[in-house]
Amino acid sequence: MKHKLKTHAVPTHQRPTRIDRYLVTIGIPLSRTQIRHLIDAGEILVDGGRVKPHYRVRPREEISIHLPAPEAAVLEAEQMPLEIPYEDSYLLVVNKPAGMIVHPAGPVRTGTLVNALLYHSPELANRGGLRPGIVHRLDKDTSGLLVVAKTDRAHRVLSRQLSTREMKRDYRAIVWGSVGVDEGRIEAPIGRHVVDRTRMAVTPLAARHAATRFRVVVRFDVATLLELSLESGRTHQIRVHCAHMGHPVVGDATYGGRGRLASLPIERPLWERATAVRSAAGRQLLHAVRLAFIHPVGGERIRCEVPLPADMEAVLELLGGG
Repeated sequence: MKHKLKTHAVPTHQRPTRIDRYLVTIGIPLSRTQIRHLIDAGEILVDGGRVKPHYRVRPREEISIHLPAPEAAVLEAEQMPLEIPYEDSYLLVVNKPAGMIVHPAGPVRTGTLVNALLYHSPELANRGGLRPGIVHRLDKDTSGLLVVAKTDRAHRVLSRQLSTREMKRDYRAIVWGSVGVDEGRIEAPIGRHVVDRTRMAVTPLAARHAATRFRVVVRFDVATLLELSLESGRTHQIRVHCAHMGHPVVGDATYGGRGRLASLPIERPLWERATAVRSAAGRQLLHAVRLAFIHPVGGERIRCEVPLPADMEAVLELLGGG
């Protein structure tokens, strides 16, 4: 069902830009994935004609967008403890614990971060859908920092910063094996796994550019603590890239972090020690440790940083550091 028709004239100074990326940067309240679905369905037209998601818009073109009706949803506000390192009238930054889903999806309607946020701050942006206030996500078993918008303007500006990579997100991960170089950059395209469509993979097939920078914080005999930063924002990007370079995230059942010891970059004499580490890791040991962005109203730089959670500190202690 079509909700409303929105038209937009591409300004004369605009350089050719992919249409899905361009629509996010001008504040269309949809993700790039949602935009691509609308393009494929013929709900987004350029000068009255259909285009592909990779089409590059050009000056003076007119884009017509049939925005879908918002998904009807009644979400329950639930009182749950939240750690909030920063908050003002326009946004907040929350330190999400591992094991918590960010927003309702499918049959899950309660117990999510959104339910807790609605209790704490009922005035979240984009009320009426399943993701009020959510600018970006973390996997259920990844912990760490997320920014949440309270106003629609803040949501548009923060989403644009995320799309243009003005928003900086740094992570720490404990990965298997001793990473051989002190720092590096992983550049490998990520798309859906050709067999298991619930997983992502490094693949040339229907994949998108992805790049991750990393540096070694400390090496142990069976694992390495890395700091990583995203140059792109693909689903499961850090987990996929770490597995691709032969050092899966400890505890990651999807991408090899809980695999057979023989498949991990660990010498046989250290298997007993690795078994103890694997048993201590109840989830993928990945944490969003740092978040920086420009305030959508005041214009100042906001930078938040949180320590590693207790479960990762415990594994580091077991490894011989912390």
